[in-house]
Amino acid sequence: MGSSPTAPTIYYICNMGAKRDYKKEYRKYGKSKAAKLYRAALNRYNRRKGTYGNGDKKDAAHSGRRIVGFVRRALNRANNRPKVRNSK
Repeated sequence: MGSSPTAPTIYYICNMGAKRDYKKEYRKYGKSKAAKLYRAALNRYNRRKGTYGNGDKKDAAHSGRRIVGFVRRALNRANNRPKVRNSK
């Protein structure tokens, strides 16, 4: 016996336009006033500390909405994603 398609699979086959366009959502967020102000604040902090563009591969660390210092950019960006992801 073959396996039958699941309900979500059937839904996406019937509604191809229903899939989320994550690139579009990210571009839209990046243009928002809040995102621009937040990004500007992080860059301002980095420039004031004299580390902007020096190639040290560090970002201004943010804990919540506070800027707390510098950490490796890979670690900083990994800390700011959802801690739990659904596998389904």
